[in-house]
Amino acid sequence: MKFKNPFKSLSKFEMGLWLSSVIVIAVSSVVGGQSGLLATVASLLGVTALIFIAKGMLAGQFFIIVFAILYGIVSLEAKYYGEMITYVGMSLPMAVVSTVSWIRHPHKDSDRVEVAFMTAKKTLAIILATAVVTVLFFFILRALGNASLYISTLSIATSFIAASLTFFRSPYYALAYAVNDVVLIALWVIASIKDISNLSMVFCFVMFLLNDIYGFYNWKKMQKEQEE
Repeated sequence: MKFKNPFKSLSKFEMGLWLSSVIVIAVSSVVGGQSGLLATVASLLGVTALIFIAKGMLAGQFFIIVFAILYGIVSLEAKYYGEMITYVGMSLPMAVVSTVSWIRHPHKDSDRVEVAFMTAKKTLAIILATAVVTVLFFFILRALGNASLYISTLSIATSFIAASLTFFRSPYYALAYAVNDVVLIALWVIASIKDISNLSMVFCFVMFLLNDIYGFYNWKKMQKEQEE
């Protein structure tokens, strides 16, 4: 897999999407106040990761690794233990494993990953694993007194599915993350009502949603091009 400056590969639309995401998050940070600085940095790294993952570029995975660590800290401060455990204990390791998978499966030695098809066996494995993980974390989070227990549990389920599909290099990873974005928007709206500094996380996941919708479109386009 070739490595080069990832920003040079962005189209005008992609650059516009990224800049719009950065501006929206920065403005929401100002509204939220300086106490939300860490959340803002995490958000900026997150949208940067997504624009490159939407292009199937390895750089996105590196940004996601850093984002997962910072987001885990932000979630811990908000007492969203589920989010902290999910991103530090699941999304972070999955991002590392996915990075290895993407390095090993470039498309014709390019800077793009090779898109793969989901098989019935892979799909069944994800469904069974998601069921186990969701039930397990529900009881763990309930014991920890996690805020917004049911929404957090749903976030874990959708995050696990999305991370698994990312590992398997499926375009449907983006749809799973889009669903997860909607869940997280609701989660951080609740947190923002209590603490306005969390407002930047709401806008973060709104922009995540837009980036993931584009990600699905672009991965399907990549899949068609690679087939040809």
